[in-house]
Amino acid sequence: MEMAANTLLVGSSKQTKRQAFRQLGKAYGRSRLSNGSKVLTGIDGRSLVARRYRDLIDLVVADQGGLDRMSEARMQLARRFAALSVQAEMLEARLANGEIIDLTEYSQLTSTLVRVVSRLGIDRRARDVTPSLRTYLDHGDHEEPA
Repeated sequence: MEMAANTLLVGSSKQTKRQAFRQLGKAYGRSRLSNGSKVLTGIDGRSLVARRYRDLIDLVVADQGGLDRMSEARMQLARRFAALSVQAEMLEARLANGEIIDLTEYSQLTSTLVRVVSRLGIDRRARDVTPSLRTYLDHGDHEEPA
């Protein structure tokens, strides 16, 4: 009997890896960080910096085609990108206000940001929104050819 690569035999029933993980997660509980209800542990999240950090993560996730199309490693890169971007924006705000900034720190930050972006990818990934043939035919808003 051949099973799909994403199927596990658990007990006497077949389950996808995702279903098995969900059951495991329910049994042992997951952190707020893992289940997405909290962006950073121990952070209120209402500060300007925390909101910007969260917004940047959301923007990167959207550019990558959505959360369902991102691996955990890619999500971690998105979080690093957001953190580095917030730091760079804070330095740039100080510079724009006429303050002197450490150019070595800024250069290293920018260089690290470029490396993270090169791993993450700067191209947007389109989400496939093409309806299935059944959905298309059931919807009925299509025009007949003349």
